[in-house]
Amino acid sequence: MSGSQENRWLRFRDDEAHEEPAVTLDAFLDQADASAVRLESGDDARLLIPHLGRIALVEVSFPRFRDGRGYSSARILREAGYTGELRAEGDVLVDQMLFMRRCGFDSFAPHAEIDPATLDAALSRYDYFYQSAADGAVPVWKLRHG
Repeated sequence: MSGSQENRWLRFRDDEAHEEPAVTLDAFLDQADASAVRLESGDDARLLIPHLGRIALVEVSFPRFRDGRGYSSARILREAGYTGELRAEGDVLVDQMLFMRRCGFDSFAPHAEIDPATLDAALSRYDYFYQSAADGAVPVWKLRHG
């Protein structure tokens, strides 16, 4: 993989990357053999819950960095038990990636290149969190009183 391509595709998983192109939600629901689906910002992630066992990749579109509906899609899928690859694609900014990881995203396909040092700094910015999230980090209040 070339250096620029490597920075465009950031993956935090140990398994092999899923190569099948993601189909739209409507196409996925009409096909019995699709294993990759793309959610647009207005799509209802709950429609995927009955199919989680056959999905290897859910790609969530972020058309603009300020459109936060994809965070909800990620949280819904992770809370429903989805363990496959969850990719944020589009206008993904480095300062959002820590929070996207907390919601359950484990791969990224940003439109703009991400500097690895800047990403490392962003992902390690906070030692503790106050909220429970899909990443399983123990909230700081629980550590203090646990």
